[in-house]
Amino acid sequence: MSQFVTQLPRNIVDKSQFSFSFKRVLLPVFLLALMVAPATRELTVATLSDAFWAVSCYVALTLAVYHWLSKHVSSNNLFTRMAYKTRSHQVIFSALMGALPGCGGAIVVTTQFISGRLGFGSVVAVLVSTMGDAAFLLLASEPKTGFAMVAMGIIVGSISGLIINAFHKDDFLRPDNANETVQKMFPHCAQDDESESKQNIMRNAINLQGMLWALLIIPGAVVALLGSFQVDVNSMFALPEMTIEWSGAILLLISMSLWALTKEIDDYRSVVSEDEKSVSSHPMQKTAQDTNFVTAWVVIAFLIFEFGAEIAQIDFATVFSSWGMLLPLAGVLMGLLPGCGPQLLVTSLYLSGALPLSAQIGNAISNDGDALFPAIAMAPKAALVATIYSAIPALLFAYGYWFIFEM
Repeated sequence: MSQFVTQLPRNIVDKSQFSFSFKRVLLPVFLLALMVAPATRELTVATLSDAFWAVSCYVALTLAVYHWLSKHVSSNNLFTRMAYKTRSHQVIFSALMGALPGCGGAIVVTTQFISGRLGFGSVVAVLVSTMGDAAFLLLASEPKTGFAMVAMGIIVGSISGLIINAFHKDDFLRPDNANETVQKMFPHCAQDDESESKQNIMRNAINLQGMLWALLIIPGAVVALLGSFQVDVNSMFALPEMTIEWSGAILLLISMSLWALTKEIDDYRSVVSEDEKSVSSHPMQKTAQDTNFVTAWVVIAFLIFEFGAEIAQIDFATVFSSWGMLLPLAGVLMGLLPGCGPQLLVTSLYLSGALPLSAQIGNAISNDGDALFPAIAMAPKAALVATIYSAIPALLFAYGYWFIFEM
């Protein structure tokens, strides 16, 4: 398992101002409390089991393939070299980069805009096309819908970027001092006074979650696949009743406990953005970090949905249906929030049937994922204008679908 051991990227270590830095540990503690309490045990175990087997395992498998391909595909290829030749090529390249699941491609484009290699139209194209980590969840849960969203993002992002190119020059709203803005983006890179004990805790937790998912990904995928075909896994393997359900709930609790110790929480960005990963990390390590981040937000959404329906007797599908034509707008507005966390909540609600596809479409186009954070730090004016521009096609396509298919 030594290949899964990674070095902690220094820029994820922030100087803590008080002792309780690992605030994410509140999630597994809360989940454990719900599992222990007799009144909530049955519903909690069922919910966590569904989240683990039906979501986490599929997401992990999707991420493993993605990170393995990313490692073995060279960035210095003919396509990349051609992408920078013309303004039109840049826009299409940026839309394709944004369509890659996760936030890495979109972050690259926003930083390339600051350095002067890409134009403002490319920023709009990548913000329109990216779905962030919500793409992994949608691809794993509803592949057809997920691929349709990716294709839509590429097309709409490319068109949007080309239109922007017709009205704005490449250096529109580009900051004058790129070095200064880069320092604003990475204010902690030079800090090395974080306690060694905290670094060791985070490093060990990161390594352990990678090892855990390396062991779980194949059997987890098998159980998830059997569950998708409505196979009773307990009966199939002659296991006691509820064995698979309890196993899924416990494994999810373990993975959330490890995830809670991999990052300190001190601001909005650290809550809603995915964990930063070392470039040299093993693909399975990156898979574990992204899978656990997605799982945490899915669990939150599932618990809200299930307990709201069970305890408060709220039928979210009925409640949201009464919103009528406000639903696409709600999806778009949620997409304007920086970070992947809020967007994972929207996608989870769509997958549970609480939100219609029009809201998901609006969120997918307006959603900027974590790419908005470096844009805000390095070029705030450009980030604001690009976000507003990305909301326009989001509203058009969301309401277009709503009027045609859902009205």
